[in-house]
Amino acid sequence: MTATPSGAAPVQFPLTFGLDTFGDVTHDEDDRPLSHAQTIRNIVEQGVLADQVGVDFFGIGEHHTDDFPLSAGDVVLGAIAARTSRIHLGSAVTVLSSDDPVRVFQRYSTLNAISGGRAEVILGRGSSIDSFPLFGYDLADYEELFEEKASLFAELVKGGPVTWEGKTRASLYNQDVVPHTEPFPVWIGVGGSPQSVIRAARLGFSLMLAIIGGSPVRFAPFSQLFLKALERFGRPPLPVGVHSPGHVDVTDEKAREEFWPRYREVIRSVSKTRGFAIPTKESFLHEVGPGGALYVGSPETVAQKIAANLTALGATRFDLKYGMGGLSHQALMTNIELYGTQVVPRVRELLV
Repeated sequence: MTATPSGAAPVQFPLTFGLDTFGDVTHDEDDRPLSHAQTIRNIVEQGVLADQVGVDFFGIGEHHTDDFPLSAGDVVLGAIAARTSRIHLGSAVTVLSSDDPVRVFQRYSTLNAISGGRAEVILGRGSSIDSFPLFGYDLADYEELFEEKASLFAELVKGGPVTWEGKTRASLYNQDVVPHTEPFPVWIGVGGSPQSVIRAARLGFSLMLAIIGGSPVRFAPFSQLFLKALERFGRPPLPVGVHSPGHVDVTDEKAREEFWPRYREVIRSVSKTRGFAIPTKESFLHEVGPGGALYVGSPETVAQKIAANLTALGATRFDLKYGMGGLSHQALMTNIELYGTQVVPRVRELLV
């Protein structure tokens, strides 16, 4: 596909389709929450199914709460890697600000070795900040932590001995960092900051637009800014991706009926800490419509919306953040199967 946001030169990148999960606690058929252990085991099965139905990427987003118990996503990805042969596996996202870049690099290099070169990592500052107090970081250092650690990560992925100095961790002097494996793709997740877009270009990382509410088209200037910044920094073109939540079922009505009450409850539960407005049914229906950020509906409805927004944003990758706390494992497996077997082929057909 050719990525051509308004004003940008055409660049050819392959279309890529992924699935992301935050490890939302699933419920059984009687609407009782499953244990964290069973939720994690179910995610392994979901990743295996994603590989079987032709999805290109499976990502796990780092969280540290009772509702999202995926605090060690790379371990889960390793289990999925052992049972798959084709799908790429990675974070969605890793909260680099509250982690050690060297350890993140080592963990995903190890995953890259286990999977035969299928690892990726999406780095983020953390819109969910639970990891900061958990690991002893001060939110007052939010920006400096990410800037320094992302810069170190950029040095690590170059390969070879690393020399780096900063304020947020010990300096490195001609340090050999193991294991030595094949290079793997690195993305920076951006939720609305032009400075983050420019940082991704400066460091040579691909851009993942995290669009979780409002009109996706408002992010088109970010795609343009990214391509211009890459050129300014003398870097080759890199792909732009989109990460957005949604749910696929056999009909629009069934998908919305399953997703809406779970979505409302999850947003309500995090509204105080994240500053989100509690959705109404009217606002939900707007978000699942053509102008909103939720991809909820039948395979055809979801495919049409993905195709339209990839074109509008000049993006060539789409990752559906599937699942919502309280949905059943079977509902998620149905979502994955329909996404891989119907949505993805249909989007490819629409964008030929």
